[in-house]
Amino acid sequence: MKKMILLPDSERITQWYNVMPDIPNGMLPPLNPATKEPLTPELMAPIFPMGLLEQEMSPHRFIDIPEEIQDIWSIWRPSPLIRANFLEEKLGTRAKIFFKYEGVSPSGSHKTNSAVAQAYYNKREGVKRLATETGAGQWGSALAFATHKFGMECKVYMVRVSYDQKPYRKSMMNTYGATTVASPSPDTPTGRRILAADPNSNGSLGIAISEALEDTVSREDTKYALGSVLNHVCIHQSIIGLEVKKQLAMVGETADIVIGCCGGGSNFAGIAAPFVTDKLEGKKIRLIGVEPASCPTLTKGIYAYDFGDVSSMTPLLYMYTLGHDFMPPGIHAGGLRYHGMSPIVSALLRENLMEARAVHQMECFEAGVMFAQTEGIIPAPESCHAIRAAIDEAMVDPKEPKTIVFNLSGHGMLDLSSYDKYFSGDLHNYEYPEAAIEEAKKHLPVV
Repeated sequence: MKKMILLPDSERITQWYNVMPDIPNGMLPPLNPATKEPLTPELMAPIFPMGLLEQEMSPHRFIDIPEEIQDIWSIWRPSPLIRANFLEEKLGTRAKIFFKYEGVSPSGSHKTNSAVAQAYYNKREGVKRLATETGAGQWGSALAFATHKFGMECKVYMVRVSYDQKPYRKSMMNTYGATTVASPSPDTPTGRRILAADPNSNGSLGIAISEALEDTVSREDTKYALGSVLNHVCIHQSIIGLEVKKQLAMVGETADIVIGCCGGGSNFAGIAAPFVTDKLEGKKIRLIGVEPASCPTLTKGIYAYDFGDVSSMTPLLYMYTLGHDFMPPGIHAGGLRYHGMSPIVSALLRENLMEARAVHQMECFEAGVMFAQTEGIIPAPESCHAIRAAIDEAMVDPKEPKTIVFNLSGHGMLDLSSYDKYFSGDLHNYEYPEAAIEEAKKHLPVV
């Protein structure tokens, strides 16, 4: 069997898959926080272009991918599906382990899939500037690339702890023409308020989202772009799993286990959602979402309506949440430090169509190093969570044949300072205190 499986041009994916119509018992709509009534696309139009809002609430299983998006995607798509046979040999397992390598994109992660789509729909409606937040910097880098491709401006609010830990992500954003500031920043009311209370704040995705939204509503030429959580982002990322299914079929394989890491949900949804139909048809396939033990949204959160940001500016989303004022520790998987989870992923967990697992950062880096030493790719700290779960599943019974597929959502070449801290012994496991989680949950909005 070939190590690298490439999808021929004749098999390129031309439609996204929308899992929402296939989720048993459906999904609850986002709510207007003032009236508690379901939001209409018109009410969200000041923030997002109508093209994306139509996808956000779409009843259609398949949505055509515009040719302009496919043209830019052709720089790196279709991405390769690779057999991790050197890792298999190291483990001494009969499991077949495949990884979908999204690190071949310009930003080095899967985030570019949605960034290009979001920039396209905004440009089509005359938007000149996008504001956004970024955790570890992958989304900010992706949107900076995409906005440059469409001749737009981009302002990125990067969570302070990642801004300091990952300076070359900022360099990448600047190279693509974006303006990047550390969040909390002095540029917005939320940033100034938090800095006044705590000048050394590490920041959080919830804070950075508030800042980006305040930026958006303060200017007529600007819309907001979000790199995960929302339905339209998960739809864009379905390209990953759709390609995987075709690539496996090319070599006569079917997946027994599909794994992705979970922060806001687009990574996991991207690879796993296209396999939900297989599970609904009765096929024995397991879908596993892996999150940090320090930010255990799926494994310890509550399923309820909550805000997506600290300042309560977003619509209310029905999702697993640790509370919108949850302040996660400064772990090195910065892209997974979010208090909430995609409503789509939350609904999949509610319906027992997926499993959720929390792992510690030390065991994730251990898995990432093993993967780098066997397969030659240094993975992003976020992706190490999926690698950890893939290794664990392969070793449940090393003699059992099974096919495991995981999303290697990005490379770690701009995260080497994290590996330095791991090797020097400066990283430690951190399990967020149960009492702090319970306190954060108390502040959920009443619906």
